[in-house]
Amino acid sequence: MKRTIALGLCLFLALGAATVFVACRGEGPREGEWNPSRPVQLIVPWGAGGSTDLVSRIVVPELERALRTRIVVSNQPGASGATGTQATLDAARDGYTWTAGSVGGLGLYQVNNLLNTNIYEDWYLFLTAADIGVVGVNPGSPYQTFADLLAAFRANPGQVRVATAGLTSSGTINIEKIRQYTGIEYVNVPYAGGSPAVTAVVAGEVMVTSQLISEQIDLIRGGMIRPLAALSGRDLYVSGFGVIPSITRYIPEFEAGDNWFGIFVPRGVPEIVITTMERIWGEVVANSSDVRTFIEGRGMLFDPTSGDVAQQRAFAYYQPVAWILYDNDLAPVRPDTVGIPRP
Repeated sequence: MKRTIALGLCLFLALGAATVFVACRGEGPREGEWNPSRPVQLIVPWGAGGSTDLVSRIVVPELERALRTRIVVSNQPGASGATGTQATLDAARDGYTWTAGSVGGLGLYQVNNLLNTNIYEDWYLFLTAADIGVVGVNPGSPYQTFADLLAAFRANPGQVRVATAGLTSSGTINIEKIRQYTGIEYVNVPYAGGSPAVTAVVAGEVMVTSQLISEQIDLIRGGMIRPLAALSGRDLYVSGFGVIPSITRYIPEFEAGDNWFGIFVPRGVPEIVITTMERIWGEVVANSSDVRTFIEGRGMLFDPTSGDVAQQRAFAYYQPVAWILYDNDLAPVRPDTVGIPRP
């Protein structure tokens, strides 16, 4: 009898502990929604510490609580993001393999002839934040303002080196947009991610970078990178630093665009996966104070979206960029041959 009571007590305590554990993990999927039976793999096709990596990892805890499963983040950089993105496309379409990145990267693979994938036809988008490009330089460089740097570009065509995260990275897109407006020539020095690119500037390997604010912000606050201009229509205020002047002070006609970052799920997965993710994105991620605080603390715009709204935001960014790259002989595939008409 004593043994039976002891076993019952142990079972009661175990069930109570399990209930507390489940409660701590969040509400979880609702009836009729996707309830993952094993961990999800999130392939980040860029190096650790870059913008894609940072934005992805801050969202993961919210998704783990909502789905009540682990999400294993795997950095698989290479070929300007194409390696990890292809690995996601090659995986089983069961909902357990996702990728991450920017709409600029995903929307430009075809025009750059890096990967045969169409952002609208092949992907569901779950966008978290828009990152802003910043032209930053090593503090030991002679460039005190963006006007100084622009003068150097013009005085030394094809000699000023710019650190980026690769051909399809935001860094390349940003410097190409500047080239479109100014006619400058430069040398693109690609690294395996935004973090290595900005680190190269700190180390003095390269004097200039055009990567994103989220990748530079800690170094800017620490005085290790001097920001010269924000690729935004207005001055950018950075807490702990001050104001980074808008590039429109130097190029008044410059039209900035928002490059949104998020998680991408390939089409062909069960519909229940997408409907569950869309509900979680709108109710959980969009209302997460932790995610908002992190995103805004890194100078980014926080406004999660999915579905048609996310696709519209993506198109608004990659459409003009695709033609800038093509017109400047940096993209080998004419955009309108892969469904991107000229603006």
